[in-house]
Amino acid sequence: MPQFDIRKTTLIVEEIHHDGGPAPEQPRRRAAMLALVRNPFAGRHEPDLQPAMEDLKPLGLAMSRRLIAALDGPEGIDAYGKGALVGAGGEAEHGALWHVPGGYAMRELLGESRAIVPSAMKVGAMGATLDVPLGHINAAYVRSHFDAFTVSMPDGPRADEILFVLAMARGGRVHSRMGGLEVWQVTGTDGLR
Repeated sequence: MPQFDIRKTTLIVEEIHHDGGPAPEQPRRRAAMLALVRNPFAGRHEPDLQPAMEDLKPLGLAMSRRLIAALDGPEGIDAYGKGALVGAGGEAEHGALWHVPGGYAMRELLGESRAIVPSAMKVGAMGATLDVPLGHINAAYVRSHFDAFTVSMPDGPRADEILFVLAMARGGRVHSRMGGLEVWQVTGTDGLR
């Protein structure tokens, strides 16, 4: 059973009051939860990584709970995303370990959420940034919710670490005006519309 020992966590909460245009009635709120963990597979090839996803499930749930609390509860959270930044001693596939534990944890705690959880992963040096994609939780085609949350940890990931990230938001971009499927048109039946 691999150990993903946590070295450090960070919670980022943003309130976006405007983006060059008029202020909305309510600021858009979004948050990201970061966990810098030891990569038990750094420096070697492990042919069977999938069992390690089970070991990461408690981390996914703990991070999701902190995010939801930071955004004052699940009501109104309508965007999510996830990502992983793997240190130089690892491989991109180590970041893929986060798909199930990170994505399913958010879906479990948010309730109805039919759209795929957007994801990004890469290998990077200490202090590298990661653009975590965001999308609507029930309809992937809602253009107003296409966004990215740029995160980093200045002292990580070290070569033998992984930075796991979850992100959530209330509302789409403050001045969205690109048309397409609007939130009020979402049927939420197939994860697309």
